[in-house]
Amino acid sequence: MNGRCVITVGDLGEFGVIARIAGRLPQGGTVLLGPGDDAAMVRAPDGRVVVTTDLLLEGRHFRRDWSSGYDIGRKAAAQNLSDIVAMGAEPTGIVVGLGLPADAATGWLDDLVDGFRDECDLVGASVVGGDITRCDLVVIGITALGDLGGRAPVTRSGAHPGDVVAVAGRLGHAAAGLALLTAGLTGPEELIEAHRRPDPPYACGPRAARLGATSMLDVSDGLLQDLGHLAEAGGVGVVLLPEKFAVPPAMEEAARLLGADPLEWVLAGGDDHALAATFPAGVRLPPPWTVVGHVVAGDGVQVKGRSPIYRGWDHFRK
Repeated sequence: MNGRCVITVGDLGEFGVIARIAGRLPQGGTVLLGPGDDAAMVRAPDGRVVVTTDLLLEGRHFRRDWSSGYDIGRKAAAQNLSDIVAMGAEPTGIVVGLGLPADAATGWLDDLVDGFRDECDLVGASVVGGDITRCDLVVIGITALGDLGGRAPVTRSGAHPGDVVAVAGRLGHAAAGLALLTAGLTGPEELIEAHRRPDPPYACGPRAARLGATSMLDVSDGLLQDLGHLAEAGGVGVVLLPEKFAVPPAMEEAARLLGADPLEWVLAGGDDHALAATFPAGVRLPPPWTVVGHVVAGDGVQVKGRSPIYRGWDHFRK
């Protein structure tokens, strides 16, 4: 013991915690009324609001012994903001529902809130409100809002045979990092950091909409599984070309350490929050978009020359 007194959220009480959180959250230009009232108000210049929500549970989506409060805040915000840009929209704000154990340290809470705030800063959004309650484990529920800026939303259902399939952002890094942590390893560090904190290509979503993307989604449960949703929604098939997927040296090293197939992480690993989209074949795609396949008549997703098909993430499948 070093004699320091750790202040917990239980010491502050509900309204003390709320005041502490609100004090760390500056509000951006899209916010008309921020935390402190019964509800917030956020500008919707387009007249339509894009809305998504997600839930993270301690022990299921993150572990406090593996990730800092700051990393968890960044990750929780990122996976929701990524869904907004996957519709071709610009994020405007998030609302946070938070369940906390009474013995959670206020310093850890500060780090969590700073993570929410800093991830939102990347896209010009704000944390505009939320709610807290006592809970045995940390539970985070986030609702994110976005504005389309006059554009049509890019949904999952618009792909046509002849379109190209392209991805932007990292694939397989978070899954490799999780595998390393599960095995008790501490590196390669860049993969472990990718598990702790995703790096979505936020600007690519609205840009894809302007380029004429016919369909798009956030890759949260693995590329194959998520492209399967896109194929089903559009009534088409998808063929992926394995030679189009680059496996970085760190992932090759992790695969060697664990005796794993790195392409399985790339094709089936979740939590990187890359974007996958389809475009008409004649569209010139700027970096970081990379063409990795094409849309065909039929159904399902195939990896050319490979069998079996890798499985993605399913919350109800062990």
